[in-house]
Amino acid sequence: MKAVLCETLGPPSKLVVRDLPEPRPGPGEVAVRVRAAALNFFDTLIIEGKYQFKPQLPFSPGAEFCGTVAALGEGVTGFAEGDLVAGFPGWGACRETVVVPAAKLVHVPAGADPEQAAGLIVTYGTTLHALADRAKLKPGETLAVLGASGGVGAAAVEIGKLLGARVIAAASSPDKLDFCRALGADEVIDYTREDLKERLKELTGGRGVDVVYDPVGGDYAEPALRSMAWQGRYLVIGFAAGQIPKIPLNLVLLKGCDIVGVFYGKFAEVEAEADRANTARLLGWLAEGRLKVAIHGRYPLERTVDALEALARREIKGKAVIVMEADAAAAR
Repeated sequence: MKAVLCETLGPPSKLVVRDLPEPRPGPGEVAVRVRAAALNFFDTLIIEGKYQFKPQLPFSPGAEFCGTVAALGEGVTGFAEGDLVAGFPGWGACRETVVVPAAKLVHVPAGADPEQAAGLIVTYGTTLHALADRAKLKPGETLAVLGASGGVGAAAVEIGKLLGARVIAAASSPDKLDFCRALGADEVIDYTREDLKERLKELTGGRGVDVVYDPVGGDYAEPALRSMAWQGRYLVIGFAAGQIPKIPLNLVLLKGCDIVGVFYGKFAEVEAEADRANTARLLGWLAEGRLKVAIHGRYPLERTVDALEALARREIKGKAVIVMEADAAAAR
């Protein structure tokens, strides 16, 4: 089988494609023939050793995938060869066959597109956990999404609408804002041209927003926090801007608000059953057509480097998906 490998830490250009022996599952494991793997921004960090998880070299990037069960290890129940499944191993999915613990797999229902299912778990799983479990978002509340055209941001716009919120999407260019409108955003803000705090206040009639979803950090964090309503919830998703903000805690006191950490990887590890239930809920929505994972580009395995470089340049709107079929079309 072919696999994209990180053999030396560094930028995407250091990745290589190797032919490896077909893996066999051990006890409690399942071998899955990957149909599609999805990339996330943190893949650009993990291959440089800059992420909180540091896999042993060599490893494949790609935290999530969808594929068909090829072989079952000893003791595995609930799956059969040929089943369509999705999984979140954390890394290792950019290869033609992946072996993962059965506990990290979920069945993909009929009617769900495999490429969209591949891109669902991390960004939409993070977002459903953030909005439903951590923020307890209620119908009618106002949700402000920073970095709204990226993978998790786009998921927040979609899921926010599904949960009944009024969604304000903030992004950095007119084409990204158009993308957010197409996802269902009620209002948009270009925070490179508009004052984020003032616009959020204006769009809420001075009341402020109930929930801020922030995967960006950097200079936008404090203005967003200053725009919050009484007893609002500020969700810390990540720091795509590269800078971890230092928040004046007096703002938290004055607004009676909460700053809530969202660490999806840890949640999936320590609350595995709750995570599987969330993933099943998301896949159900996908199969029913209630959400649609926005795929920016489909790349063959050999062009994983191109996909990661586009992610690093912040060019991806939605998801970059690695398609394993031999006749995979060029990125579009």
